[in-house]
Amino acid sequence: MPAYTPGRTGLRQTVNAPRAILFDKDGTLVDFDHTWGPAAGAVMRRLAGDEGETLERLFHASHYVANERRFLQTSPLIAGSSRQYGPLWAEILARAADTAFYHEVDVLFREEGERFLTPIGRPAETLAQLHALGLPLGIATNDAEPNARLQADRLGLSPYLSAVYGHDSGYGSKPAPGMVDAFAVLTGLPPSAIALVGDTRHDLETARAAGAMAVLVRCGPAPVDAFAHEADLVVDTVEELAALILGAARAKAAVA
Repeated sequence: MPAYTPGRTGLRQTVNAPRAILFDKDGTLVDFDHTWGPAAGAVMRRLAGDEGETLERLFHASHYVANERRFLQTSPLIAGSSRQYGPLWAEILARAADTAFYHEVDVLFREEGERFLTPIGRPAETLAQLHALGLPLGIATNDAEPNARLQADRLGLSPYLSAVYGHDSGYGSKPAPGMVDAFAVLTGLPPSAIALVGDTRHDLETARAAGAMAVLVRCGPAPVDAFAHEADLVVDTVEELAALILGAARAKAAVA
């Protein structure tokens, strides 16, 4: 891809087009607010049962606005996994903060997330275009892997994915570099040839830790402006990223 002047869409520096792409899921492919806003409220209600005070404590700790079914931008759930915010929930619920509890939370989110699943744009069409170029594609999310695979199936993404990594896949959670490292091994490519596309600082830090390209999208629940200058590329959506890559591929083919 050519270098772009920093602005609404811009490259921090000149970089080559990626040879493989890992996508964050929530806020990148899946509409975070419309999916997880109502889903999280339902999960917390199922966990708290009839305990109204407990439910209010869960809402408060999660920075969740119940009557609007949305998270504040400071919520630990926006980028964290159940293993990261789970201990706080377990304390409020007087439950053991263990693998069984985290698994229960993940299952509840899988059920409610499927019920409210809302994509950003037309991700299946976008991934199909990138797949047709021969790019290996994958998902790297702090959601649980079964949840991510279910949502990928429902959105029609699975035929285009070489891998789906979640916090429970054995490679750690973002911002650790394990998911990118695993994808590099799978594809046989160096991390520097892989782009990690996401909407949070966790995604940026994961890419940097792995030595991958850092691509930020602006379609997540929180602004990226404060750290956008640290990324290699900033776009509004995954569709815009695909348009840049497809344009570069056509330009290269025209010259050849």
